[in-house]
Amino acid sequence: MDERSLTEMAVDELWDLRQSITAILASKLETQKNELDKRLRRLKANAVLEQAVEPSHRPYPAATPKFRNPARPDQTWSGRGKRPRWVTELLNAGISINDFQISEVTASPV
Repeated sequence: MDERSLTEMAVDELWDLRQSITAILASKLETQKNELDKRLRRLKANAVLEQAVEPSHRPYPAATPKFRNPARPDQTWSGRGKRPRWVTELLNAGISINDFQISEVTASPV
């Protein structure tokens, strides 16, 4: 349909055409919505299955302290992760890391 044929139509014919178009659009939009809902349900189901299969993280063994601050014995470090400030200060002061290492005999988990 071109614009000329629409301008030549009577008001009643245009109104009927509008109602037909509205009905067809509503039907097509409902069909699209249903298809998208089905896809969304499938995606959610897949996500639940993937989440159930994959563990959240690898379990790590407990880290026992390997180093103790000579000035404050309550401060310990396992050697994992970022180096504590007290370790960095002692190393910068020229003390060897072996000087504040906890021996195997006296090591106790904190």
